[in-house]
Amino acid sequence: MSLTDSQRRVDVWISQFKEGYFHPLTNMARLSEEVGELAREVNHRFGEKTKKPEEDPGDLAMEMADILFVLICMANRERIDLQQAFDAMMTKVEHRDAERWTRKNQLD
Repeated sequence: MSLTDSQRRVDVWISQFKEGYFHPLTNMARLSEEVGELAREVNHRFGEKTKKPEEDPGDLAMEMADILFVLICMANRERIDLQQAFDAMMTKVEHRDAERWTRKNQLD
């Protein structure tokens, strides 16, 4: 599914509610909360702070998806085309960083 399709899907879902999209500051707080949840899961998996035995196992993919959902809500509210923005960002890094990193051998 493209970012454009994802934005449409979220918009269809949000549009059924009178409240609509949250205010940008509310969405920013939500985004911060979701990033914190991802950070906590990464820390539990790869850091020194392991989970307590009674804690549920986390789901990295769902934490990332939560972040993506909030970002899409923010973009939709501000009428930002994320596909266009992402494509422009990739063009930027593909040119800017073309010689920055060590390339793998074709046989790798």
